[in-house]
Amino acid sequence: MKSLSHILRNVAHKCIAGGYEKEVLSITADSRKARRGSIFVALCGTQVDGHNYIDRAIDAGCDMIVMEKTPSLLRENVTYIKVPDSALALGLIAAEYYDHPSEKLKLVGVTGTNGKTTTATLLYEVFTTMGYKCGLFSTVKNIVAGEEIPARQTTPDIITLNSLMSQMVKEGCTYCFMEVSSHALDQKRVAGVTFAGAIFSNLTHDHLDYHHTFAAYRDAKKLLFDGLHKDAFALVNADDRNGSFMLQNTRAHKRTYSLTRLADFKCKILEESFSGMWLTIDGRETHLPLTGRFNAYNSLAVYATAIMLGEEPVKVLEALSMQKGVRGRFETWISPSGVICIVDYAHTPDALENVIKTINQMRTQNETFTIVVGCGGDRDKEKRPIMASIASQGASQTILTTDNPRSEEPMDILQQMNDGVPPSHYSRVVTIPDRAQAIRTACMTSRAGDIILVAGKGHETYQEVKGIRTHFDDLEELKNYYKTITE
Repeated sequence: MKSLSHILRNVAHKCIAGGYEKEVLSITADSRKARRGSIFVALCGTQVDGHNYIDRAIDAGCDMIVMEKTPSLLRENVTYIKVPDSALALGLIAAEYYDHPSEKLKLVGVTGTNGKTTTATLLYEVFTTMGYKCGLFSTVKNIVAGEEIPARQTTPDIITLNSLMSQMVKEGCTYCFMEVSSHALDQKRVAGVTFAGAIFSNLTHDHLDYHHTFAAYRDAKKLLFDGLHKDAFALVNADDRNGSFMLQNTRAHKRTYSLTRLADFKCKILEESFSGMWLTIDGRETHLPLTGRFNAYNSLAVYATAIMLGEEPVKVLEALSMQKGVRGRFETWISPSGVICIVDYAHTPDALENVIKTINQMRTQNETFTIVVGCGGDRDKEKRPIMASIASQGASQTILTTDNPRSEEPMDILQQMNDGVPPSHYSRVVTIPDRAQAIRTACMTSRAGDIILVAGKGHETYQEVKGIRTHFDDLEELKNYYKTITE
């Protein structure tokens, strides 16, 4: 146990009332989890202001409050700590409470619009294959020394993050690889975390419902690199025009990777098919059981990171060649009847365009290529017509359907998508709101050798409508259809 004075030693603050010499048994930003011995940190959230719940936390037994705004009534025997920024303070408090676990790991953050999950997961798998105990924070799952923990968001809240990293340290983990979202950076959910390195993949249209402008979205990503210390590394994709922007103010060692430009780490695609591709990475030829130009970038980023962490090139390439990809990321399954089924998380215009381009480069053009795609509700509306336009122009047939409508009306989302379909492609597009029926329709209209891409949800195993989540798995729906017709 640590005293309040110890926990606050790195936090800029002013004690408004009460004393410092109290034992801290837990920290929380949720008044429902507050109890005797807790520090309750009142966050000015995007939807809820934690300052409104200070009294609730005190009623639950909490007697240590950290806040930006001083309550009008100060209650007896309660310590009130005022800080300039409660989100920043929470990060520093969490790091101190858990004894700075990120400093005891080699923690690598991965940010960008597309490729974060694949890059972080491949890093975890490659380093695990090379014999290291590792941790992972990703959109799909969190892993602590081999134990999988469900992920609720791309980057966990700062208390959970430090708690899990503390477990990793206790389990003997050497490395940890983490997806770092723009939301997490903007909300200071990695405050107080020490990174050994950071990777930038790319930046395209996404999350403007939250950031409002592309510049704000880009600047949020840049925060990861601005915060790196001088002994860390900053690795960016030189083929993305925002890569150099990410490096402008960083103190870290700057490195680049590329498929088309001069860079510190280079890669070239020699041959690709639905079963994998042959590449040269830094002049060494290797085969990877992954497909697509985007996976060449992801794999190159993994290779470059491993080299900067001191690993031998041949050892890294051997480990890379053994990986099978990530759940819901260009996940390919061939049906008993010979239909090539692909499930991908592509939920941004750029990601969808890249997946479609990859498929079209490998197909013979004699087969039918069907895309099933939707857009999520309560998210960036501007990309909806763009997504439909890209899909309709890239495939033989496009089926527009629901994704996660959330609180929105599904037909409103679908109408906005339909608005982006060029008139010349109307005949190629149908709208089927029921996602299961849309997938079945794609299967019914496909024959041996044809291709089906189900995009937008990838690894997700649910569909959210009006606040209710029900089980739904795109790959499971595909397999169930073909199982039914073969029984």
